[in-house]
This record gives sequence, C-alpha cells and structure tokens, in this order.
Amino acid sequence: MNKYEITVILSAKLEEEQRNENLEKIKAYITRFGGTVGEVEDWGKKKLAYDIQHQSEGYYYLINFEGTADTPNELEANVRIMEPVLRYLVVKKEN
Repeated sequence: MNKYEITVILSAKLEEEQRNENLEKIKAYITRFGGTVGEVEDWGKKKLAYDIQHQSEGYYYLINFEGTADTPNELEANVRIMEPVLRYLVVKKEN
C-alpha cells in the first residue's frame, strides 16, 4: 500500500452539513477503491489566489490515505465530477 494525500477545496457557499456530506463521499470513494482513510485535516475557510467559478473563498481539507496504485486514479475520476469541489490535488507521499 502506498501513502497518498488529497487536498480538496470545497465551495464557500456550502453549509457545514453539506461540506461534511461531501467529505464523507470522498472518504467513501477512497475505501471503495481499496484504500484506507487516515487523518483528515480541516484547514478552514481561506481566500483563493484567484477567483474560481466566481468565488474568492473556499474550504480547504487535507485527507491522508493509503491505497493501491489504482486508488488515486479512481478517486480523481470521481472527485473531478463533484460539483462543490473547486480544486483538488492528489500527491503520493514518500515512504
């Protein structure tokens, strides 16, 4: 199992309940594709460097996880089409 992290920026228009639902959905994708979810960090609401979809702020989250080599690709394919996700980045961590 390789170690990865995904940083996700969710729309600032979302209520706390909606943000939690979307985070749970992302964590469910990780487990569905053979991964295990580790620590989840809530970085809070931050100003974006530039407007994305006419929004200047977003909620940042960092999710650490372990998975097979296919897990990040499958995760990206599903996170990419989630409407409230403004940006995301999956990175493989050094062991």
